[in-house]
Amino acid sequence: MRNMFKRILIANRGAIASRVIKACQEMGIHTIAIYSDADERSVHMKLADESHHLGESSPLESYMNIDKLLDVAKKSGAEAIHPGYGFLSENPEFAQRCEDAGLSFIGPRSDVIRDMGCKIRSKQIMEKAGIPTIPGYHGDEQDNERLLEEADVIGFPVMIKAAAGGGGKGIRIVHERKEFISTAESAAREAISAFGDGKLLLEKFIIDPRHIEFQILADNFGHTVHLLERECSIQRRHQKIIEETPSMALTSDLRERMGEAAVKVAETVGYTNAGTVEFMLSGKDYYFLEMNTRLQVEHAITEATAGIDIVKWQIKIAADERLTIQQSEVRSRGHAIECRIYAEDPEKSFLPSTGTLHQLSIPLGGNIRHEMGIEKGTEITHHYDPMLAKLIVHAENRDEAIDKMLWALSNYSALGVTTNIPFLKEISHHAAFRRGQTDTNFIQKYFSDWPKGREAPPKEAIIAASIFDMLEGARSVPMEGTFLEADPYSPWKGRDKWRIS
Repeated sequence: MRNMFKRILIANRGAIASRVIKACQEMGIHTIAIYSDADERSVHMKLADESHHLGESSPLESYMNIDKLLDVAKKSGAEAIHPGYGFLSENPEFAQRCEDAGLSFIGPRSDVIRDMGCKIRSKQIMEKAGIPTIPGYHGDEQDNERLLEEADVIGFPVMIKAAAGGGGKGIRIVHERKEFISTAESAAREAISAFGDGKLLLEKFIIDPRHIEFQILADNFGHTVHLLERECSIQRRHQKIIEETPSMALTSDLRERMGEAAVKVAETVGYTNAGTVEFMLSGKDYYFLEMNTRLQVEHAITEATAGIDIVKWQIKIAADERLTIQQSEVRSRGHAIECRIYAEDPEKSFLPSTGTLHQLSIPLGGNIRHEMGIEKGTEITHHYDPMLAKLIVHAENRDEAIDKMLWALSNYSALGVTTNIPFLKEISHHAAFRRGQTDTNFIQKYFSDWPKGREAPPKEAIIAASIFDMLEGARSVPMEGTFLEADPYSPWKGRDKWRIS
């Protein structure tokens, strides 16, 4: 067994960088942060024991520039690199170059990342291992005619996916044969732009499935466990916004079978460290979707119910410590829900919002957890993902967890940018969500016309408020002979409706 790391570089930013920094510091490990021009006043760089400037704000010139990252690691004396999630976390070249440089990459081996990162290759491996996969085509022949032939065999509707995809990019659903070729060409163009690889795979489109994933931990000595499931069915643009555990859809028997399948997936590829096996669930049938070879955004709800610090175990496993958790010891305690707080406008197709956070107020209370990399004054730019923070609640049961989440969202305030907080509240209030009747089409099914269904103030009220404001403004103008306060910042000079009392 090797000694624990003394110095770790966190190759990320924002909420996940802050999360990893805190875990390292609790373990007595010196933390090294990186930051771009846009993040020169960021929370994560203030939290770290030392910080290094990477350069321009563009991700390609900063957080995704492997040469710069390895140079900082060398100069700072880092022994290991934690990639967080996003950016280079699932980049096999980055993992390989860390290995070549004598640095411990806190994650799986580069060859495993490469195999699982290719949706075609991963499905081929799982089929050979006897893991259920969604019926489809993932061959090397990619001309339009061959793809159309395979689509006919599968049967419409068909889902087209970028083989090297992620984050909802390069995904299309085709309902009719005549639309197939033009849609496939569009998906390939987006895949090339996003991933540099236009290869596609086809899958039978499953109507109203649930998205269920199992958290995996595996050490370097052949011991693998799962930490039960998370349901991530509520999504917009194929990206999750609300996650919970346990899932209302799983019986004890189904949970056991899916958990065993998830462990088999990890063992089949020789997986080590933390990872997530994702399934599509249709009734009692489940299908392997993909394996995320990194820490998931939603890992905190598993930590809440399982009582296990996944980030610390990532570090321990990378330092060649044995996993001491036995599968029989894993228990779920209560219910946990996570909401992702985004700087985006749900009323405008979730268009990202930019600006400065002029005010930030977060709800505090028992079993309420926040993971964020923001504070008052943080500049939200177009350079990075618009996720501001994660709000996690834990309660004895699901109903209490939903009530706690609604209270927390109602007491959450982030002014200066548009956020999705009102939308998250609407979902949490919805009767179908309360009943646990969720699937990946939940938002399209119940919120396609949002916010049209909400009550707006009557026109008369808007007119009355406008007249009141005009009258108040006129009355606040000083009359001739009135004493004028010399101090320009005096509260008595205000011409609005606020008064000192």
